[in-house]
Amino acid sequence: MIAMRPAQERGHANFGWLDTHHTFSFGHYYDPKWMGHSALRVINEDHVTPGSGFGTHPHANMEILTCVLEGAIEHKDSLGNVERIPAGEFQLMSAGSGIRHSEYNPSPTEPLSFLQIWIEPNEHGTTPGYQQKRIEAQPGMTLVASPTGEQGSFTICQQARVWRLQLAAGESLTWALQGRNGYLHMISGELTTGGLTAQAGDGLFSRDEPNWELMAESATEALLFDLP
Repeated sequence: MIAMRPAQERGHANFGWLDTHHTFSFGHYYDPKWMGHSALRVINEDHVTPGSGFGTHPHANMEILTCVLEGAIEHKDSLGNVERIPAGEFQLMSAGSGIRHSEYNPSPTEPLSFLQIWIEPNEHGTTPGYQQKRIEAQPGMTLVASPTGEQGSFTICQQARVWRLQLAAGESLTWALQGRNGYLHMISGELTTGGLTAQAGDGLFSRDEPNWELMAESATEALLFDLP
């Protein structure tokens, strides 16, 4: 069975400089029913005002994938990386045994919006790493992350795959999960599957479902997570 995580039921906080929605428990938001889905631990939708951002802070033992939707992130970390990640690009930070980083909106006028996604690794204490790629949205499913880095995707330390989904209005697609755990996060548009209709910010998830039949009611973009 496929079930829904409605956008309006997510955790929410507004600190002035940061307006954020949490799909799963995070920070001051805690709900024991929403601690993650399989290895997927965090999906935060962050909106950062111009000239603001997250100061230097630590992470460990987490695969942290960032998808920039609007604006650009200025990233600095303890590995020596100083990068700018513009809209349309993805960043993967494998925190491993420990890494410190900061994330800022460098623009004095333009807002910054991005998704921050945490996936629990299947091995702890690994050497930290940084990857950054522009992964263009292609019709259908485009692989973003995988255990082997196939098809030019990010390499993650987990038996999971992340896909970028793009469908035009009226298009359909079968997502073959073969009984694994599935999660879909809507970025834009409207999509139906399993008798449910999802829009921006909504999530859909399943356990032990062999296939999802996806139908775009309007031009749709989403992220798909094939999880152990």
